[in-house]
Order: sequence, then C-alpha cells, then structure tokens
Amino acid sequence: MLDETDRRILRQYQHDPGMGPAELAERAAVTPATCARRLERMRAAGIIRANRAVIDWRALGYEVEVSLRVALDKTQPRAFDEFTAAAREVPEVVEIQTFLGRVDLRLYVIARDMAHYQHLYRSAILPLPHIADIEALMHVARIKSDEVLPV
Repeated sequence: MLDETDRRILRQYQHDPGMGPAELAERAAVTPATCARRLERMRAAGIIRANRAVIDWRALGYEVEVSLRVALDKTQPRAFDEFTAAAREVPEVVEIQTFLGRVDLRLYVIARDMAHYQHLYRSAILPLPHIADIEALMHVARIKSDEVLPV
C-alpha cells in the first residue's frame, strides 16, 4: 500500500507535522507537488488521521494522573454502553480503553492535586453505573511516550 516515497514522507511528517510543505518535500526528497498529492492521498485513505496539539497537562496545573482499572457487572446487558456513556461525561477522564479479560476498561484520569482527585473519585467516578470492581494505579513517571511509528 505504501511505497518508499510515502514512507520517507511519513518519517519526516510524523517528527514535525507543523513544518511547511516545501520543507517537508525537501526533507523527503520529493517535489512539493508530489508531497502534497501523496499527503492528501494518505489522509483520504485514513493513514494520516489528524494533526493535533499535544498539551502538557502539568503546565495547566494537573499534577496527578491515575489509571483506573474497572471491571463491570456483566449480569447487566447494557452495562458497558451505560458505563462508557457516563464516563465520557467526566471531563477529567481523558482516555477510555477496553480490554478482554478480568479488567473490562481502563480510565485515565487527571486531577490538579490529591484533594481534587479524591473529590473526583467520590463524586464522579464511584457513581458511574455498573462498577463491580475498581483498582487505582497512581502514575509515578512516564518512561516512554512516543507516537512515532517505524515506517
């Protein structure tokens, strides 16, 4: 699906999606027209989904990050849908992942400090529907966080 030219463009693009089209074309060793055409084709194919801002939560005052592993009450047929719909409404839940196994979902929650987290946990997380079990893992350090793919 991707040839070597596409891969060269992607390698440069993912390191700095904000660079101008002429610079991207030069770094990928293609003409600006070729670069633009191939980027558009990769966007249309869903290979490039979006350009986005990566915001440092700590710079905005969010010092606490918690991963909550949640097991749902599987005797309730709508448990998953109702839980995820309610969890999406909590602004401090910044990521929801699903799993197969003992843990059904993982919520990634941010808070300004421990008092804020405790308030969120009691007022917004525990009331979420159909929770059978919940385990909190306090984030200590991010060792690797990289969205660059080996293309």
